[in-house]
Amino acid sequence: MPLDATETLPRFSCPDWWEKIQRGETPISEIPLNEERAAKALTFFNRLRLPDVQGNPPLSEACGEWFRDVLVAFLASEDPETKERLVWELLCLVPKKSSKSTYSAALGITALYMEETPNGQMLLIGPSQNISARCFDQAQAMIRLDPDLDAIFHITDNVKSIKRRKTGTELQVKTFDTGIITGEIPLLTIIDELHELGKKPKAQKVMQQIRGGGITMTGGQVLFITTQSDERPAGIWRAELDKARKIRDGRSGPNPIMLPVLYEFPVQLQKDETFWRDQKNWPLVLPNLHKSISLARLVADYENNGAASKEAEQIWVSQHLNIEIGVGLHNDRWTGADFWLGAVEPDLTFESLLSECEVITAGIDPGGQDDLLAFSLVGRKTGTDIWLSWSKLWADWIVLERRKSIASALEDFEKAQDLVMVHDLEAEAYAEIAETCKQIRALGLFPEGKKIGVDAAGGGANLAVDALESAGFDAASDLQGVSQGYKLNNIAGTVAVKLKGRTFRHAGQDIMAWCVENTRVYQRGNAQYPSKEESGAGKIDGLMSTLDAAELMSWHPKAAGNGSLLLDMEEVLV
Repeated sequence: MPLDATETLPRFSCPDWWEKIQRGETPISEIPLNEERAAKALTFFNRLRLPDVQGNPPLSEACGEWFRDVLVAFLASEDPETKERLVWELLCLVPKKSSKSTYSAALGITALYMEETPNGQMLLIGPSQNISARCFDQAQAMIRLDPDLDAIFHITDNVKSIKRRKTGTELQVKTFDTGIITGEIPLLTIIDELHELGKKPKAQKVMQQIRGGGITMTGGQVLFITTQSDERPAGIWRAELDKARKIRDGRSGPNPIMLPVLYEFPVQLQKDETFWRDQKNWPLVLPNLHKSISLARLVADYENNGAASKEAEQIWVSQHLNIEIGVGLHNDRWTGADFWLGAVEPDLTFESLLSECEVITAGIDPGGQDDLLAFSLVGRKTGTDIWLSWSKLWADWIVLERRKSIASALEDFEKAQDLVMVHDLEAEAYAEIAETCKQIRALGLFPEGKKIGVDAAGGGANLAVDALESAGFDAASDLQGVSQGYKLNNIAGTVAVKLKGRTFRHAGQDIMAWCVENTRVYQRGNAQYPSKEESGAGKIDGLMSTLDAAELMSWHPKAAGNGSLLLDMEEVLV
């Protein structure tokens, strides 16, 4: 909801950010500056020269104006009353080929020149050895191009270090790992390609160490500069991106310390493939156009590489246009994905599902040690044709080692309590599923016949059957093997139609949205069905268990009892 014009805007909010982008302005709020410090920073920064461009042009000519706005906001912000720094952190999201690594190296040198604290530490961190080496090469080459600067700074190539001779304060260029911080609190940290850290376990722990400098008397600044992720944002990148958007949109607290500068399209336009495929809209999010990149070269790269396949296009637009990979973005998506986010039933829980539905069916997508185990319930709301769905998922801890590409995402879901990590799927997860099914049966909400749909081909199908039989369910009369593959075409289509009409509603769990956006479909003749094989490494287990339960609900079942002769629901749940 847009802020009322009469309201006092929270610090760093920029509700007209999209209008600014359309006008060719930096999407940033007005920041009060120490004008003397800003002028000093700009004078030094502008004299630095590009070492890898013919003629070595100075940044006064070769740098886009947008980055000078970033520079002064980060290095020269000042509260007009207290005279204290306002911007302690800055997150800049800018497309690939915007010279961000070179500009970041120049900013690091400028900050080192401006800093008067003796014997301090500054860090410029890249997510990989290649990126950190590139940052250092640019920084040291800029200094060596200028004899005056060579007298101000001492360069130690073998440890990638630049020291200001006058103060002894040192800028170190490092590759990200859990041993970056060795007890010293950095005065300033620049992190290039933050989105890559979303794929690294324990990244959050390292960031907590870096941010520890922010509460000391000397303080510690952090600059993040990155492109969008070529995968679904996860881990620390998901957290920082969400925080930055909330601050920009005025939905955070009144006094944030992070300044967001985000070059991206509004969410609805990111989902509008017609809009972002229109090349005349590309310059809107390319602030360094005509400096480090030309539109003609970008178009040629898209036509020759980005448009080669659906997967290639998805990755290309995430890097060059900052299109976030998410629900509704890929062309081979399940048709229900377009309507998933709009079909949330507020406050739907397991307990409310039991109280609001006249009949319930269950679905299980069994999982092994390196997979997810998904359990879903679909209930028909009493007196209506509305289906309500709630799910729960588990994973063995070993999956974090075997599936490193999604480990950060799984850790996020565990923190959100959408996923339960266990040491023994059989003793913990399958036992809980069986107990939950017993509760539903005791309430008389299961159908008389087939109650629980199971992917019979799943890796843990036998464990599911064993657990349910131990709880008193009969495999022949209570369980239904739900065929996968093209036979899912009908129920997948039914659920998609009901999602569009909002007669299928769900609990709005993030892990389920993740499963839906991971889902790719396989086309066989007129049949189009979700396929684990087509979805690759992306997990879709939650959707598959939901379709298993929905298949049984599509048979128009009636509950085995009306509950009046059974135990009170509260007693059963207790």
